[in-house]
Amino acid sequence: MDELPEPVTEKLQICPKLDSEHTLTAHAPATRYYTALVAGDLRSLEVLTDRYYQDVNMVFEISKNELEWQVKSQGSYGLSGLWSLEYKRELTTPLCLAARWGHTACLRHLLRRRADPNLAPGGHGPLHEACLGGHTDCVELLLEYEADPNLQSDEGLAPLHLCTTPDSLGCARLLLRHRATVDLPSEDGGETALHVAARHCLCDHARLYLKYGACVDARSAREETALSILCGQALGTGEDCLQLCRLLAAHGADIDARDETRRSPLHKACGAANAALARFLLLRGADVNAMDYGGTSPLRCVLQSAIFKQDIRPHLTVQLLLNHGSQKIWPAAFVKVLKSCAAVPEVIEVLFNSYSQIPISEKWIEAVPEEVFQQHQLFYESFFRLAGTVRCLQHLCRSAIRQKFGSKCYRLIPLLPVPKPLHDYLLLEPEGVVL
Repeated sequence: MDELPEPVTEKLQICPKLDSEHTLTAHAPATRYYTALVAGDLRSLEVLTDRYYQDVNMVFEISKNELEWQVKSQGSYGLSGLWSLEYKRELTTPLCLAARWGHTACLRHLLRRRADPNLAPGGHGPLHEACLGGHTDCVELLLEYEADPNLQSDEGLAPLHLCTTPDSLGCARLLLRHRATVDLPSEDGGETALHVAARHCLCDHARLYLKYGACVDARSAREETALSILCGQALGTGEDCLQLCRLLAAHGADIDARDETRRSPLHKACGAANAALARFLLLRGADVNAMDYGGTSPLRCVLQSAIFKQDIRPHLTVQLLLNHGSQKIWPAAFVKVLKSCAAVPEVIEVLFNSYSQIPISEKWIEAVPEEVFQQHQLFYESFFRLAGTVRCLQHLCRSAIRQKFGSKCYRLIPLLPVPKPLHDYLLLEPEGVVL
């Protein structure tokens, strides 16, 4: 398609009944009715429901300027159907609109007029809308009028699945008090409310769900636990997510739980270059050399993502893994690390210094782009100057000590009676040059 249709003005239609073939094109009272709901204008709403719209279970059909692909009937167009680009439309109800905008007084007026609290023509019911907005008062009122706390949307999500912000904690608490099923899985992803809390790093929500008996190691359709999801989140570098990690572990979460690809929480934390979470998992006994189905270790995970995580210092995760006994990269594959991580010289330095001796080849020099070399000239000049030479005695002593301590480097080196700068050196702290 070369050109998209010109945008059209939004229009409003009202369907008095869901199964009715007749729709009313937008007119003045209908537009005022919609506006009153969105604005929370209770006085206008009362007038309009008295004069024009006594049936408060009508359905709004809102046509929008945005375009989306829609499939046509297979009965008319064959087994493959027909896809057409059409303007989006939204089906909703007065109750859903009032709940979405958090207008409790308007909501109460409609419910007293016998609005159905479970009517969801557009896929979301009023409870879904209220939870999305974190409108606790609206959730409380809807539940008083017997809204179903486990009603699933067209996407297979219950209201608890839509409590995704800190403001929605009160909504979640009310849902559970009204017997929402805490471990109800979503239809497609099989995720529980605890999975959702982990995805959004909502520690208080997770604590609430666990209090109500949530299974800490419930599996999604992809075999992920809440801990696994949490460790893979980009926003997981904050203190809240570390606190949530501690909470899940305290409730018995499996530290080495594998998903459908055999990736552990440590794989996920390292892929996100999250040194804080990785350290917590390792201290809890996570397998530093675990392999997924593709033969990828946690160390390889952080090396693969380092170029995209420069702002959160991925070398800290590399350093952490090596100090906990991670197997190093096969020396012949070091050139691949250079190609992917050259722009993060701290990673190259930490990894290179974990070997007692490793030969530098011409391919290594070719692997570093000229602009990267110029940007980090001091480091790469010192790095390639080692070609054909033996490492200094100080480095060889470091390697001997590290080999002796093995996977306990992280614990034993800080106990040595030497100055802190020497501790840092033994723990592979980067210095910006290689000697």
